[in-house]
Amino acid sequence: MWNDFENKAVLITGGTRGIGLAAGLAFGRLGADVFLTHKWGSVEDEDIHNAFAAAGASPPTILQADAIRDDDMDEVLKSVREKHDQIEVFVSNAAFGATVNSIEEYTRKKFLAGLEYSAWPMAGITVAAKRIFGKAPRYVVGVSSQGHESMHAAYDLIATSKTALEGLCRYMHYRLREEGSSVNIIRTRFVKTVSLSDCAGEDFVPFVEKYEPDVLSDPNDVANAIVGICSGPMDGLGGQIIDADGGARLFENFSRLYQERETYPLQPKEKS
Repeated sequence: MWNDFENKAVLITGGTRGIGLAAGLAFGRLGADVFLTHKWGSVEDEDIHNAFAAAGASPPTILQADAIRDDDMDEVLKSVREKHDQIEVFVSNAAFGATVNSIEEYTRKKFLAGLEYSAWPMAGITVAAKRIFGKAPRYVVGVSSQGHESMHAAYDLIATSKTALEGLCRYMHYRLREEGSSVNIIRTRFVKTVSLSDCAGEDFVPFVEKYEPDVLSDPNDVANAIVGICSGPMDGLGGQIIDADGGARLFENFSRLYQERETYPLQPKEKS
């Protein structure tokens, strides 16, 4: 029942840091031929190759490409096609959106930018892959967040794009299911990455670590969840939104704070 990823193509957009890089390493450890895309070159290729070597994985292919540019992604897909007949796994992880601090900062341009970068690539790249390979990736995984169901500071417009992403997931799976493709979403809460600090502010992670470290997820845990739903035994899932938050969605609330009021927040919790 377990899939063999040896020399199978795994494409990850936004794959050079955070969840994307962790997912690349997780698949790489299983023998996959990993293709990572990035737009801004925020990480040196040498550092990424060193991380893969340390993990005992084959070197990844690192490609600079804007996930919303059709010509960029066509070139990426053609590079994969030179070596493979199908993409086994496509992880749509690239995301971008404007943070806002008041309703006066809402603009059509910011709203549409969030949709274009955070929602559309999962669909657009899947359709392009179907055109270039003759079939869609076997597994498509989008990376979402809980920010559209619980308040995340300054996240208004990004949250809207995540709502669209999750809606696309369900309908994409319906459209592709008879071809043997599966589309699902991994939904996170607060993952300890550079992107979280960029969005919430550089003081956010230290604040959470001081008072409630259980709320933070490790990128490797999210990556393992992504691998898990592409590994075979979870093939019964389709069009599903799966929370990978360590259970924080349940216990991060005022009821728990009240229950633990004798120790929170005056006595910060120690990590176990």
